[in-house]
Amino acid sequence: MIPTVIKPQSSDDVSAMVFAVGAAILGIIIVSALYLGREIFVPVALAILLSFVLAAPVRLMQRLHAPRALAVVGVVLFAFAIIFALGSVIATQLNGLAGDLPKYQVTILSKIQSVRGVAGGSSTLERAAGMLQDLGKELDKPKSVAPANPLTSGTPTPGVKPVAVEVLQPDPGALESLRSLIAPLVSPLATTGIIVIFVIFILIQREDLRNRLIRLAGSHDLQRTTAALDDAAARLSRLFLNQLMLNTGFGVMIGTGLWLIGIPSAALWGILAAVLRFVPYIGSIIAAAFPLALAVAVDPGWWMLAWTAALFFVIEPLVGQVVEPLLYGRTTGLSPVAVVVSATFWTALWGPIGLVLATPLTVCLVVLGRHVERLSFLDVMFGDRPALSPPEIFYQRMLAGDPTEAAEKAEQFLKERSLAAYYDEVALKGMQLAQSDFDRAALDRTRLARIRDTVVEFVDDLSDQDDGRPVGTERTVDAEAVDAVEAVAPASDRPDIPVLDAAALAEQFRGENAVLCIGGRTLLDEAGAIMLAQLCRAHGVGSRVEGPEALSTANIFRLETSGVALVCLGYVGITSPAHLRYAVRRLRRKLPHASIMVGCWAEGVANIDELRETAKADLFATSLREAAQIVVSMAQGQDGSEPSVAEPALLARA
Repeated sequence: MIPTVIKPQSSDDVSAMVFAVGAAILGIIIVSALYLGREIFVPVALAILLSFVLAAPVRLMQRLHAPRALAVVGVVLFAFAIIFALGSVIATQLNGLAGDLPKYQVTILSKIQSVRGVAGGSSTLERAAGMLQDLGKELDKPKSVAPANPLTSGTPTPGVKPVAVEVLQPDPGALESLRSLIAPLVSPLATTGIIVIFVIFILIQREDLRNRLIRLAGSHDLQRTTAALDDAAARLSRLFLNQLMLNTGFGVMIGTGLWLIGIPSAALWGILAAVLRFVPYIGSIIAAAFPLALAVAVDPGWWMLAWTAALFFVIEPLVGQVVEPLLYGRTTGLSPVAVVVSATFWTALWGPIGLVLATPLTVCLVVLGRHVERLSFLDVMFGDRPALSPPEIFYQRMLAGDPTEAAEKAEQFLKERSLAAYYDEVALKGMQLAQSDFDRAALDRTRLARIRDTVVEFVDDLSDQDDGRPVGTERTVDAEAVDAVEAVAPASDRPDIPVLDAAALAEQFRGENAVLCIGGRTLLDEAGAIMLAQLCRAHGVGSRVEGPEALSTANIFRLETSGVALVCLGYVGITSPAHLRYAVRRLRRKLPHASIMVGCWAEGVANIDELRETAKADLFATSLREAAQIVVSMAQGQDGSEPSVAEPALLARA
C-alpha cells in the first residue's frame, strides 16, 4: 500500500486563509453591531447625510460674513423647521384620509358589480372592499371596551332578563394623562435631538474631522490625501443637494398633478413620492401604488386611475432620463446591482429608514473606496465603473473566443470615436496584454492562435464600419464603452483621413494588393496587420495580409509580390533590433521597387529611436492611424514621410 503524502501548505496559502477568516469574522461583527446598535447608528447616519446637504448653505452664509456657529445653527434650525412642517402636513393628511376610507367601500362595491358582469367576478376588488370595511370598523371602535364576564358570556336563560353591567374606569390623574400624552413622543423627539446635535457638531467641526480622517488615511502624502477628501466631500455634498432639490421638485409636480386630478390627500402622496425617490428603480413604483389604489376607490369610473398612471408615466421618465443626467452627468456612481443589493441589505438592518438611506450610504462607501486605496474593493464591488479596463475587456473576449460581444462594445465606441482610435487605444492595447502573457509563458501558442482567429472574426464583424469622424448626435450609454470613449480625446481637432476613389489613386496603388501588411514576429502581429489592412480598404486602398511565416528564409522567395507598392511590417509587442533589421533586409531584396514601412504599435518602447535607425525602412509609424495616413498620402502620390494627422492623444484619468 502506497502511503499518502500530505503536502504542507505554503505560508502564502496560510496567510490568505487567515486573512479570509479574519475578514469574515470582522464582517459579521460589523453587521451585528449595525443591527444591534441601530438606535444609535441610524441617527448618526442621518446626521452625516444631512451635514453633506447642509454644508453648501452653511458655506454660503459664511461667504456673507456670518459667524460659523450662527450660520450652522441658523441653517440647521431652518432645515428642521421645514422637516417638522412636513411632518405636521403628513399627520393632518393621514388623519383626514383615515376618516374618509370607509366611504370608499361603496365605490369599490359598485365597481365589483360592473366588472363582474364583464369578467365573471373580481376577487381582488372584493378583498379590497373587505379590507376597507375592516379598516373602517377598526377606526370606528371606541378606545376602551369593557371585557365580557366569562361567567355570564354564554346564552342567556330563557325568561330571564340580562342585567346591564357598566364598568367605570377611574379618572386618570394629571400626571397619568401627561405621561400617556408624552410617552409616544419621547423616542422620536430623542432621535431628532440626537440628529440635530450631531449635525451641528459635524458642521462646526468640519475641518477638525477632515484632519482626523487624513490622519487615519495616512499623513505621509498630505497633498494627495487632502485633495482626495476635499474632492470626495464636495462631490457628495453636490450630489445629495442636487438629489434633494430634484426629488423635491418631483414631489411638488406629483402632488400638484394629483391635486388637479382630484386624488385625496395629494400633498401626502407628493411628499411620499419625494422621499421614496431616494430609492432608485423601485422608489417611484412604490410611490405610485398608493395613489393608483386610491384612484380606484375614489372614482366611480376609471378616468382618475388612467390620469394618475399617465402622470407617473410621464413625469418619472422626464425627470429620470432628461433632468437627472443634466444634474449628475451620465451616472450617479452606483451599478444597478449595487443599488438592489444595498437596498436589501440596509432594509434588513434598519427597516424602512434603511431603504431610504441605502443609496446615499452606498454612494458614500463608493466615493471612499475611490479615494482610499485600502478600501478600493468598495469601488470595485459597488461602483459603476467597469471592473476591467477596455483593453482588458477586449483581451478577455478574445481569450473567450467571443468576437460578437467585442464587436458590440466597439460599435458603442464608434458612436463617438473613429475606428482607428478604437484599434489603437483598445484593440492593440488588449493584444499587447496578450503579447506580454505570451512572452512570460503564461499563454501558449494554441491559445495565441485562437486569439488570432477571434480577431479575424471580430474585424470581419466591423467590415461595414468606416473610419470617419462620427457625425451623429447619438452617444453611447454602455458603461464600458463610455470608459473607453473618455480615454480618447475627441477627433474634432484632427482632420479626417480621406476616402479615395479609384481616380484619386496613384498608378501603382490601383491594384487590389497595393499594400502588403505583414505580421512581424507572432500571430498577434498578424492580427495587427489584419486591422491595418481593413483601415486601408476603408480608405479606398487595396490591401492583403501575410503572417510572420512569410518572412522566413524558406518562404520569402515564394511571397507573391505582384502589384505591391508598399509593404507594412507591423509589431504589436517589442521586437529586437536584429530581428527587425533582417526582416527589412529580406523584404528589400524581394521587393526592391516597393516602399517599406515599419509599424511599432507597442506603447512605451524605450529603444524606439534605436529601432527606427536599425530598421533602415523608408517609413516608420507608431500607431495604426498614423500608418493609415501614410498609406493614403502615398496612394495620392505624396511621399508619406510627414503625415498630416497625428495619433489620438490620451486624456489623463481622474
